[in-house]
Amino acid sequence: MFFVTFEYNGLTKAGVLTKDHSKIIALGTAEEYFFGTNKLDVSLLEIVKHGEELIGKINEIISNVDTNDNYPFLLQLEEVTLKAPIPRPEKDIFCLGKNYKEHALEFEKTKDESIAVPKYPVIFSKSVTSVNHPGEAIFSHQGITTELDYEAELAVVIGKRGTNIPKENVMDHIFGFTIINDVTARDLQKKHSQWYRGKSLDTFAPMGPYLVHKSSVPNYDNLDIKCTVNGEIRQNSNTSKLIFDIPTTVSVLSDGMTLEAGDIIATGTPSGVGMGFNPPKFLQPGDSVEVEISGIGILRNTVI
Repeated sequence: MFFVTFEYNGLTKAGVLTKDHSKIIALGTAEEYFFGTNKLDVSLLEIVKHGEELIGKINEIISNVDTNDNYPFLLQLEEVTLKAPIPRPEKDIFCLGKNYKEHALEFEKTKDESIAVPKYPVIFSKSVTSVNHPGEAIFSHQGITTELDYEAELAVVIGKRGTNIPKENVMDHIFGFTIINDVTARDLQKKHSQWYRGKSLDTFAPMGPYLVHKSSVPNYDNLDIKCTVNGEIRQNSNTSKLIFDIPTTVSVLSDGMTLEAGDIIATGTPSGVGMGFNPPKFLQPGDSVEVEISGIGILRNTVI
């Protein structure tokens, strides 16, 4: 299941792609059409919070839809504006730093793994107000930063509240996966020591275009992840190369700290970020950035 948040006729709604991914099913309207109920006429965040109790009904709706029929709840992708799957998270986004070995080495500018590679997860956060949408502009914030960078990342969305979650139970607490571009002002990141400001300027967390249910991503630990800038491949790796895998990450985050449905965790970026080149290849106004993760989708944004 590929969930979306979309805007249509001035209203923001939750939907899901049809089986062939050619159209969007407006979930609230579809539920009323098939069942005469309206539990799905809510935000995607609310669907995540209700979790598995709604998944069966959504699967039934998808199975009943023939994309050749003229249902009132079927929309062309071109008719809608896709938004971040969770446009306004209830918490800041949890993030992991230096979670791919080669990126840790380029970040620390060393070939010594004992210096660069962390022994424990490096955890920071991005402001909730930094969330941005597929196709929307990334602000260059000229006058604030001159070192604008990209970071392609697989993100986890929690679907079930939990504390002190054992690694073997982590998947029970995950709803699904999406894409985040962890846009970063490198000069602010260095200047303020703590990374929060350099990671949290407005538009610095493009997310989407889909929130893919975990049942559709059985190989989450073996997904190709790529970032291109103006068509040039900058990052090209695989989630199998994460230093701290997803079960470890979620388990560590939950130790003594409650994770809740709708929480978002960005799992780190591979090597090839702009600061890693010599000379650096920072983003400029007019640049087109695409983050692609196999089985999840492509997130496109342009810098202005």
